[in-house]
Amino acid sequence: MSVSKHMMKGLLDGALLGLISQGETYGYEILDNLKAHQFPEINFGSIYPVLLRLDKKGYVSTVSKKSDNGGPRRKYYSITESGMQELAQFKHQWKQLNQGMNNLMEGVDDIE
Repeated sequence: MSVSKHMMKGLLDGALLGLISQGETYGYEILDNLKAHQFPEINFGSIYPVLLRLDKKGYVSTVSKKSDNGGPRRKYYSITESGMQELAQFKHQWKQLNQGMNNLMEGVDDIE
């Protein structure tokens, strides 16, 4: 079952900020981490517009570095102070939404 694009769009900002807050990282590594955390149906083309938006908002900073394996240069992302504040707000809102949805769904019969 696929997850709605609208739902994913709202979650990706927080998910990417959460990953980037754990340390400097680059696009492919972010995608691998999302998959490792069983984040559904993410493709490479989905994360770069989000990263660009986060950069424009000042939530992440970027630096271009030479690849360790001799490949092309990579753009590395780090979270900024305003990005940490945005992440804290996202986490708070997520906890409230998640609790509300869990409470609501407890009263709904199992539907497959």
